[in-house]
Amino acid sequence: MEIQVLIVDDDDAICSTMKEFIEMSGYRVESLSSAEAAVEFLKTNSVQIVITDIMLPGKSGLDLTAMIKKMYNTDVIVMTGHSTDDCYEDAINKGASDFIFKPIRLGELLIRLKKVLKDREAAEKHIQMIAELQTLAITDGLTKLYNSRHFYQQLKSEIHKADTCNAPLSLLLLDIDHFKRYNDTYGHLKGDKALLGIGQTIQSCLRKKDSAYRYGGEEFTVILPETPKQGAKVVAQRLRTCIEAKKFFPEQGKPVTVTVSIGVTEYAGKEDAATFVARADRAMFASKQKGRNTMTVIDK
Repeated sequence: MEIQVLIVDDDDAICSTMKEFIEMSGYRVESLSSAEAAVEFLKTNSVQIVITDIMLPGKSGLDLTAMIKKMYNTDVIVMTGHSTDDCYEDAINKGASDFIFKPIRLGELLIRLKKVLKDREAAEKHIQMIAELQTLAITDGLTKLYNSRHFYQQLKSEIHKADTCNAPLSLLLLDIDHFKRYNDTYGHLKGDKALLGIGQTIQSCLRKKDSAYRYGGEEFTVILPETPKQGAKVVAQRLRTCIEAKKFFPEQGKPVTVTVSIGVTEYAGKEDAATFVARADRAMFASKQKGRNTMTVIDK
């Protein structure tokens, strides 16, 4: 990504010299003479680093720094001709990433610019790593659906929303029929491929607001926000038929189909998550007793 640097200083000679030097170092540079102009520029341009003088006409460089740090993911290097500790502390307290004294030594400026960019890159990598770890913590490693721990967290959140907004909420619990037989016949690696395929099929049948989870073993759950029982029945039937229609090939040239038994229930209001899930589980077990590859609804 090309780095965009913005210089803010009302001294045209300083701006011109700095701009030319930084451009020669391989960065894209814009220069402006006031904080107000910088604010307008930032509204429509992605800027990684702002280099601003403290003393500006109108709004000061420190005020500009505080605004930038509040609104944008942009680093700020503050310049000043006053070599006092107070200036340094004020700049850092406003969120500046570094501080440099005038008259500007261009070599020092470039060193500081590169250091801020290096620190910025390291911080972004750290944020990305944390986000990836958080995703891994709530994701089932095989199916890439959410895992059961995240299911209960999300279900409690959706229950709270349903209670607060008086909105419907439904839950599906799916269990693969005769999955032990499938594993015993074709092996666990082929069984894992079937789990992955079923997880992908479930995900492909849902709306953006819905969420699917690997509940454990060969069981899956689906949370359907803002969905009453009748709508949940439609989703369950779609899932059942799509899964049954999918062909697996644990042995070359021999297609195999897999079916699921599904339990459906709607949130009763002012009940805990465990009661809600237990009712969906009873509905799923009823589907097993009916002969499998079917859907059963247990009313709230």
